[in-house]
Amino acid sequence: MSLSADERFARLRLARTDRIGPVAFSQLLARHGSATAALEALPGLARKSGAVFAPPPIEAIQREVDAADRISARLLVLGDADYPEMLAALDPPPPILWTRGRTDLLNQPSVAIVGARIASAGGQRIARGLAGQLGQASHVVVSGMARGIDAAAHEGALPTGTVAVLGGGVNDIYPPEHADLYARLVEHGCVVSESPIGARAQARDFPRRNRIISGLARGVVVVEAEIRSGSLITARLAAEQGRDVFAVPGSPLDPRARGPNELLRQGAILCEGIEDIERAFHTLRTLRAPPTAPLVFDEDAVDPAFLDRVAALLSPTPAPRDEIARALNAPVGQVAAALLELSLAGRAEILPGGLASS
Repeated sequence: MSLSADERFARLRLARTDRIGPVAFSQLLARHGSATAALEALPGLARKSGAVFAPPPIEAIQREVDAADRISARLLVLGDADYPEMLAALDPPPPILWTRGRTDLLNQPSVAIVGARIASAGGQRIARGLAGQLGQASHVVVSGMARGIDAAAHEGALPTGTVAVLGGGVNDIYPPEHADLYARLVEHGCVVSESPIGARAQARDFPRRNRIISGLARGVVVVEAEIRSGSLITARLAAEQGRDVFAVPGSPLDPRARGPNELLRQGAILCEGIEDIERAFHTLRTLRAPPTAPLVFDEDAVDPAFLDRVAALLSPTPAPRDEIARALNAPVGQVAAALLELSLAGRAEILPGGLASS
């Protein structure tokens, strides 16, 4: 069943509401059945949990939609028929995506290529060549439009199909010298972002961007990266999502080889060419968590005293929701409802995988 225009608008508004991240968004949809109903319920939830916040005004969301129309950006919300299947399978999925260009690429077999911004000429040649080979083998190449390896990967895959995931808005050209690359990506590929139209990328936006890069792909290839880098964060996210992680080895004399070499020590798949990727795809099976029953929220059993009991068990170290329920001898649905209300009040953070922290 397709979503109505009003429900799609409501999902964008819910996603833009303060304190509602992807986990809370998914749980509110599960609890109330639609974003429209969730928005209607928010004032009551806020009063009950002692929170002081409200969804953004309808006019603010309409301004974002109007700004998107001016640049011919397209909105994909969770629940749309053409929302990317690989992202929909994440726990939790990104609630909304703005796109420019060929959205059909988002549902085609994809491989991500990421790596150092200050990349060697050799590293850029490897990324460009590998991207071209993947394209010839009917794979879309996903990357982040950054300097160095990302840009080389996009260049190599432009003739066949490539997706750029941005940290800022879908019209935020960063770095500025990639204006020409951005224009070609919009014309021949696809540009994607969770951020509002016109938003400038901030440091906090890049983990979300990296999660989408890995989430769209069947596997992630790291070409040159230092130990502390966004590329290794993307590789870690890929492993958590059940994706295959590949690493191109390098000289131990080059600091940019430390990241891929460390990934290899941790069990990443050696990648010297497309043959290594295709061999892995044919011989390895991605392990996925078994399907679980939908979480049933027991909101009627949540009162201020129970909220305080749940909050008292939280700490900065994430704890499983089931463990909290056992400690309280309470149904999981009651604890889930309490955690959602505590998160709206800023007293808890609900995390992927059924975890929560203070």
